[in-house]
Amino acid sequence: MPPKVKSAEARDALRTKILDAARTLFVARGIEAVSMREIARNINYSATTLYHHFSDKEALLQAVCDEDFLKLAASMRDVMQLPDLIGRIRAFGHAYAMFALQHPNHYRLMFMTPRVPCNLETTQIQRGNTEQDAYAQLKCIVQDAFDAGLFRPELTNAELIAQTLWAGVHGVCSLEISLGRETWIEWSAVQARLAMMQNTMLQGLLRGLVDIVDNNYQLTTATNKIES
Repeated sequence: MPPKVKSAEARDALRTKILDAARTLFVARGIEAVSMREIARNINYSATTLYHHFSDKEALLQAVCDEDFLKLAASMRDVMQLPDLIGRIRAFGHAYAMFALQHPNHYRLMFMTPRVPCNLETTQIQRGNTEQDAYAQLKCIVQDAFDAGLFRPELTNAELIAQTLWAGVHGVCSLEISLGRETWIEWSAVQARLAMMQNTMLQGLLRGLVDIVDNNYQLTTATNKIES
């Protein structure tokens, strides 16, 4: 049995180890099928040790989700400062895809694994806060473009626009994560798929014509890190 964790640094390291093990098991086997005892056994600790950090499995799941959603929001902060509104929408989609493809296990648990809704009473994320909430960031970006009159006049619901853009990027990311290694599909490069999806959606959403651009955001590095 490992020694008891005493220092603050050691406790933080153990907490991270627990979160990583829980995330991996939740994604691999499904949340309902995984027990606290199994998570503890995976990292060679007792279940009692886990309960010193988390009151139950629901609290552990909430902690994993909170950490991952905060990481996602942090990866988007620079995008929020871009002056060009259409460029900001494009950059947000690429930053989101970079996060998903570099952290596929995080993304699987966040957006591709069935789970109960987020408990707004226990989450550490302040929903609506653009420092912590990536969806709030997306809504803010879309609202700025909406207020500037960039969308077609018949499109009157900015939140619906935001959710549609999100669905498009999620589709590219989830296909790449779940099926990107299948050889029976002659996949185009993921960056080409992402660029075409964004360009096509923007052509349909914005007033006038949108120039088709080659978005050079270097997604190749990210795709090389996708886990099996």
